[in-house]
Amino acid sequence: MSKKRLGEILIENKLINEQQLAEALKLQETSPGETVGRLLCRLGFLRESDLNYVLEQSGKRKKLVDILQYEYQLDEKRLEEARVLSRKDGIPLEKSLLKLSFLSENQIARAISIQYDLPFASLDNLTIDSSLARVLNASYARRQRVVPISKIGSTMTLAMASPVKLHELMELEAATRLKVIPVIAKESEILAAQQRLYRNGIHPVSQRDEEEELNIPDSIAEILTRVDFSEEPEIEDEVKKVTERDSVIVKLVNKIIYDAYQNRASDIHIEPYPGKRDVIVRMRVDGRCKVYQKIPYKYKYAIPSRIKIMSELDIAERRKPQDGKINFRRFGPIDVELRVATMPTVGHLEDVVIRLLHTGDPIAFDDLGIAPRNMEVFQRAVLKPYGLILVVGPTGSGKTTTLHSAITKINLPETKIWTAEDPVEITQRGLRQVQVNPRIGLTFAATLRSFLRLDPDVIMVGEMRDEETASIAIEASLTGHLVLSTLHTNSAAETVTRLLEMGLDPFSFSDSLICILAQRLARRLCKGCKRVYKPTERELDEIIDEYGSAAFQETGLSKEDITIAEPVGCDLCDNTGYHGRLGIHELLDCNDAMKSLIKKKPETAEIRDLAVGCGMTTLKQDGILKVFQHLTDIHEIRRICLK
Repeated sequence: MSKKRLGEILIENKLINEQQLAEALKLQETSPGETVGRLLCRLGFLRESDLNYVLEQSGKRKKLVDILQYEYQLDEKRLEEARVLSRKDGIPLEKSLLKLSFLSENQIARAISIQYDLPFASLDNLTIDSSLARVLNASYARRQRVVPISKIGSTMTLAMASPVKLHELMELEAATRLKVIPVIAKESEILAAQQRLYRNGIHPVSQRDEEEELNIPDSIAEILTRVDFSEEPEIEDEVKKVTERDSVIVKLVNKIIYDAYQNRASDIHIEPYPGKRDVIVRMRVDGRCKVYQKIPYKYKYAIPSRIKIMSELDIAERRKPQDGKINFRRFGPIDVELRVATMPTVGHLEDVVIRLLHTGDPIAFDDLGIAPRNMEVFQRAVLKPYGLILVVGPTGSGKTTTLHSAITKINLPETKIWTAEDPVEITQRGLRQVQVNPRIGLTFAATLRSFLRLDPDVIMVGEMRDEETASIAIEASLTGHLVLSTLHTNSAAETVTRLLEMGLDPFSFSDSLICILAQRLARRLCKGCKRVYKPTERELDEIIDEYGSAAFQETGLSKEDITIAEPVGCDLCDNTGYHGRLGIHELLDCNDAMKSLIKKKPETAEIRDLAVGCGMTTLKQDGILKVFQHLTDIHEIRRICLK
C-alpha cells in the first residue's frame, strides 16, 4: 500500500486534512521506522481506532493469512488443517501453523512485520545493554511481550512479538520520556532476551515485586497475618475503617477480584454469616461455583462496604438491594469492568455478587462452534434485510456473544447498526451502542422507540423483557429493519409460546420471525488430560436412546466407530478435568409451515415436533454430537439438558 493512497483515503473520509498529511510525511523523513498512519496518530491528528477501521474496511491492511500464502506458498489444504486445529484447541491460527510445523516462528514474525509495516529484528546473539533494565519495568515487559534492545540518545528501540497498541506506546513514551521505535521479533527470542536483561540488569523485578507494586499480595493469608480477630466487629467501626481506606481491606478486595480474573471466573459470591462464622467467598468458573476462600468474620461488614464504595453505592443503606458498576482499572492492575449487586441478609449483613464483564472484541462467527446446518440457516437469516432473529437461553449462556459475532458479518460502512444493551460488554467499530438506564427511564422499550427515528438498518436489543419491547421490536422488523434480540427461555419452541402468552399478535409475530437460536454453555474437556475410550455397548445404547434411535440413523454415524471421552484432571484444569466452555445449540427455522402453525397459537410440543421434522437438532442432540467429537462428556450434557 502506498503512503499517498492511505493519505487520500483518510482525507476522503474527512479524518485528516492535507496539511496534517503533509506534516506527517515530513516527520516520516526523520522517522523511517514509522508508517504514516502511526505518525498521524502520534501527532494527534488521527485516532488509532479510526486508522484501524479504515485499514480493515478498505482492505488496505493485508490479512496475515494472505501474507503467509503469498510469501511462503502456504497451500489451502494446510491452511484448512491449521484452521481446524485452531478452532479445536482454541489457539490463534499462527500458533496452530507453528504447532503443525507448516511454518517457522521466523516466518510468522516476518509476516507480522509486513502486515503492520514495522521493521523485523533478529535478537539472536544480540548483546543488550544492562542499563536498559532501569528504563523499562520487567513486569511491563513480561505482560506486553516486549523487550528494549537499544537506546541512542532519547530514542529507544523496542522489540515486540505483536504490535503494542498506539495509545499504550504513547503512555510508555510519556513514562520513560523516550521516543520509542517499535520493531517485530520472534517471541522466543524476546523471552530469551528478557531473561538475559533482567537477570543481568541492575534492577531486576521479580513476580513478587510486580504484584506488590500493583497492590496485589501473594495470598489472602499474607494480608491477614497481623489482624486481631479476638472481638466481634461492630458495623459502624468497620464501616469507618473502610471510609478511611484501611490498607488491609483494600488489598483483600483487590486480591479477590484479581484472583477471580486470573482464574477465568465469571462471578464472585461474597457470603457473610451471623456470629463468629467465616465469610465464604465463592467463584463461578466454567459455569460451576466453587469455594475460593474463607475469610475471618472480622471483615463481614468491611468487605461489602469497600465494594460499595468502589461501585459508588450508598454505604449507609443496608436495608435494600443496590446495584452498580466498577471500572477496576482505577483500583488494580487489570482492565476489567465489574457489575455489582448487593442483597440484605439476616443479621444486618449483605451478600455481594460481582460479575466480571470481560469486555473486548467479538468472537469470530466461524469460531462459535455452531453445527453446519445451524450455521447455514443462521448466517442466511443474518443477511436478510428485515425480520426478527432471537437468541435465547438462561443468564450467562453466551447469547450476547453470539449476537455480536453474527453482527460482524453485516457490520459494513453502508449499514447503520444501533444496539441497546445492559451492560455494553462487547464493542465493535462501526456500531452505535447505547447503555440502557432504567433509573432515568431509558429502558429497552424507550431506546428501541427512539432508534426508529434514527434511520437504522439493523437494531440489536439486549433483551425483550416485556410485551412493550417485544411489540416495538416486531413493528420495527415489519417496517424494513433487521432486529436481533435475546430472551430468557429454555428452548427455541418454548420461546414462541412465551411470546404469544405475552399478548403478541400471532399474525404479526409469525410474519416477522426469521429464526430462533437456543443455546447453552457446557464445560469443555481439558485437552491436556481427557481420556478417550470405547464405550460399552450398554453405555452407547443409552446415549443413542437419548439422542433418538431414528434421528441417530440419519446422522450416518456407525456405532462401531464411536469413541467418547471423560475428564481425568491435571494441573492445567485444577484437577477438575474441564477447562473452558463450549456452546450447544438448537435452531428453529421459521419457514412457511412454521409461520402457519404459529398463527394457530399452538402448544410448545407441536412447535417442537414441526421444527424437528424440518431438520432442527435439539440442544441435547447437538450436545451428544459434541460428546462424540470428544469436546465434552455425556454427564455434562445430561446436567444442562432436560431432553
